[in-house]
Amino acid sequence: MSQVRPVKNVCVYCGASSGVDPHYTQAAQAFGYLLAERGMRLIYGGGRLGLMGTIADAVLARGGEVIGVIPEALREKEMAHQGLTELHIVADMHERKAMMAAKADVFVALPGGLGTLEELFEMLTWLQLGLHQKPIGVLNVGHFYDGLQAFLQHIHGQGFVRAHDAQLLKMSDDGAQLLQLLEAQ
Repeated sequence: MSQVRPVKNVCVYCGASSGVDPHYTQAAQAFGYLLAERGMRLIYGGGRLGLMGTIADAVLARGGEVIGVIPEALREKEMAHQGLTELHIVADMHERKAMMAAKADVFVALPGGLGTLEELFEMLTWLQLGLHQKPIGVLNVGHFYDGLQAFLQHIHGQGFVRAHDAQLLKMSDDGAQLLQLLEAQ
């Protein structure tokens, strides 16, 4: 029987844009509500634009806690969210990612762009290398991450990733189910 991992701090990577499909925004809002209702704290990139702002606002609207971490250089560009429980202004992206990783119990990626993918893959790489033991998942809104799942299987098939490592990333199109998968790790 698998043991349930207590999850209090959920680090979410997602777009500073909302994307073209309104389902992305709806899913970010619903996931934010879910985190707050479960008493989970959101750790995220600190912006108020796009899906980042949507999820932060949703958690706050339901009385939850939100910790944002934003580099000084992006403070204006991503328009740092001023209504957070905590907002940490850091020197650079390396410090941002390190602080977010240190504060998190689990990592979740929602739809996003290159930055979201970079952060997701860094945490996957660190997990593969044993630098942390924190579960990682993606909320597969509207099949957004189907291609990623296929690619992970492809690189496994080509001998670049072991079978176990190709399965490190948990995936669901349902936020509650995704949290259950991560808690069971």
